[in-house]
Amino acid sequence: MAIEGAAATVPLSPGQRMEGLNRIAELRANVFGLNIEPELERFIKDMRDRRDINHKQNERALAAIFFMAKIPAERHGVNISDLTTDEKRELVKAMNHFRAVVSLFPKTANHAELTHNRN
Repeated sequence: MAIEGAAATVPLSPGQRMEGLNRIAELRANVFGLNIEPELERFIKDMRDRRDINHKQNERALAAIFFMAKIPAERHGVNISDLTTDEKRELVKAMNHFRAVVSLFPKTANHAELTHNRN
């Protein structure tokens, strides 16, 4: 038996989604005392892994995240533990911004379609 009626969800704009993700991150830190630093360290380590086949693209993506977080280019290579609390907060906000806009990517676009439809 299906539930019928008005939709239980409403679409969110990228800005609304980003604000929601940032609020959730704040609550997790304040209410549950969660420390995201180990996860950030793992993420940065994975993105900087020279053995990864996509290392160059990963470095570019990481640079974009640092840029969005307004962290100066000369600090892009530092360890997470060397970032200030404000820089870490801005880094999380930048990552949430990317999460929000990725949800808007076309669902069906893929590389094969792009190369096949060259005209």
